[in-house]
Amino acid sequence: MTQEALVMGAVAYDPKVVTIWEGLRRWLRDHELDFDFVLYSNYERQVEDLVAGRIDAAWNSPLAWIRCERLARARGSGAEALVMRDSDRDLTSVVVVRADSGIDDVGALRGKRVGTGAVDSPQATLLPLSTLRAAGLMPGDDLAVHRYDIGVGLHGDHVGGERAAARALMAGEVDAACMIDANHLVFSNEGTVPAGATRVVAQTAPYDHCNMTVGELDAPAVRRFRELLSSMSYADAEVRPLLDLEGLKQWVPGRVDRYEALARAVDETDFYSDEGDVTAAQYRP
Repeated sequence: MTQEALVMGAVAYDPKVVTIWEGLRRWLRDHELDFDFVLYSNYERQVEDLVAGRIDAAWNSPLAWIRCERLARARGSGAEALVMRDSDRDLTSVVVVRADSGIDDVGALRGKRVGTGAVDSPQATLLPLSTLRAAGLMPGDDLAVHRYDIGVGLHGDHVGGERAAARALMAGEVDAACMIDANHLVFSNEGTVPAGATRVVAQTAPYDHCNMTVGELDAPAVRRFRELLSSMSYADAEVRPLLDLEGLKQWVPGRVDRYEALARAVDETDFYSDEGDVTAAQYRP
């Protein structure tokens, strides 16, 4: 632990990140927790700094959690999921086709082209492709994968790859597209995927998304950090704008059992080694 302040890492996937964490910094300091944050361009360096003790907490993607837990275990230490957003729980991803495509089930994707998000996107690449493998369709053998590598290193936080895959589907450049269920709705609302123009042919099992990862769960500053985050109320007009920007109504206890499907997808693709080394051949954050 650092001595001067509890220092948290966050990845700068969008300009609003500065607004969110600057606001939280002021609020936490007003509640007598000395807090600061460091912004990273990618999750890999953030995870390495957390495990090395250069920061005290990290707002981690689910893929970053997998690597952090493996790196920490390999070094004889540990990682804990302190809290997560209420909106991070029980999400699913979908594989969608055009409603007029004649593709009525997942088996009909054999020999087809599937669009995905960036190589490191859990929700738009790793998890849906794992679901297709479980259905007997091997990417690269039974179907062609067209990956849209926008925002590589951001673990899918930048939805540009997902949106590009959706656009490619509607343009007829791919036969199916992978995306998180919530973005399927967003893309419909914004007109990228017109309402009624697509059909879901596969859906992942529920999984969890981001968590606040720490190395020392029982450190006094970390305990206070958890207490304060958990006390934030959506009914409080001061904190509601921050919660809205970060997409939650309540911070809830962290849990890790819903990352098991992603861990399997990581192993299927050799994305990370058991020791947390980056081993994905086409991944350069």
